[in-house]
Amino acid sequence: MKRIEIVYGGERFSIGDRDLETLKQEIRAGLATGHHWLVVNDGEGDFRSAYLSISPGVPLALIPVPQQEPSGDTEEWDGLGTVPTTEL
Repeated sequence: MKRIEIVYGGERFSIGDRDLETLKQEIRAGLATGHHWLVVNDGEGDFRSAYLSISPGVPLALIPVPQQEPSGDTEEWDGLGTVPTTEL
């Protein structure tokens, strides 16, 4: 898995290099104690820590983002602003 996107308070955050099930267990364990600070990345690029306050009743969405492996069946951006076409 490439990363896990998190929607919290209407904002998007992310966590990289974590297993979804392990993250869910961490959140459940934190909720069992009544409160948990979840460390996530705020923004893109360089890691900038953000601390989300997790407690019962706080909406939180976890969105797994899988690794994308290039395949011959899809178009891919070439980094030059053009998308090559696949010949049929």
